Amino acid sequence: MIDADFIADRIAALRTAQNISARDMSFSLGQSQSYINNIENKKALPSMQMFLYICEFLKVEPKDFFDESISEPDMVSKVIDAIKPLKREQLNILISLAKEMK
Repeated sequence: MIDADFIADRIAALRTAQNISARDMSFSLGQSQSYINNIENKKALPSMQMFLYICEFLKVEPKDFFDESISEPDMVSKVIDAIKPLKREQLNILISLAKEMK
């Protein structure tokens, strides 16, 4: 079950993976300098609208935000966009390569 701690921890993990400071992220979202810190320190939760802005800022789809198995959702999204036009044979090659890399 997902709880408030998950949301705070996930924002912190995604933000730090992109080497963005909490202060810079807060300002980029049009909030006070302590906004993201308050969320990450579990003192507040973002509204639904701010959650969507946070996802957009971090370049993560909301559904991927909640998928803990995706450690780099912004990169996964780029890969998916890049493979969409590929043909079946090309996709099979990529699947084989991905299995080998595991």
